[in-house]
Amino acid sequence: MEAPLKVKLNEDLKQALRDGDKVKLGTVRMVISAYKNAEMAKKAKLVTAAYKKAGITDLGVLEGHPEKELSAAQIAEIGQQAEFTDADILAIFAKEILQRRDSIDAYKKGNRPDLVAQEEAELAILLAYAPQVQLSREEIAAVAQRIFAEVGAHGPNDKGKVMGKIMAELKGKADGKEINTVVTELLNAIH
Repeated sequence: MEAPLKVKLNEDLKQALRDGDKVKLGTVRMVISAYKNAEMAKKAKLVTAAYKKAGITDLGVLEGHPEKELSAAQIAEIGQQAEFTDADILAIFAKEILQRRDSIDAYKKGNRPDLVAQEEAELAILLAYAPQVQLSREEIAAVAQRIFAEVGAHGPNDKGKVMGKIMAELKGKADGKEINTVVTELLNAIH
């Protein structure tokens, strides 16, 4: 089943095309392209892992040896695993929003009001898709404390162990910089 956000993006793409809204059309196309590229990269990684699991490390060996290829069921399963969810797409929105904000700051410093206006227009479109309610510092801290307990974090040296889990759980729900700041503060307090 296709993620509802994918359906909405495709509908909005068609509507922007009908309306002649070039900014929205370009922005939505960029997001669709970004998630499709990310899905293809994820699928390629999964296929490579499946072949390695089957004992095939040199993919060139597959040519002319169909018995070594993946089954249709394995390929279908990989396709499902590679399919992006709404949370994955929201993470792309978060990345694009951050890029736009950084660009706006840079263009303001460079005295480029034309480019600032373009980036602000794209940012407004991206923000319309983002969840309106971002988690508070307290909510981020609560998730962090729970994950610290799960992985047995005891100080700043354990940051690598916890960040992956926290980022995966809070993907699209909180700003990555804010999560990093909260985790760093909490781990330093444990030390």
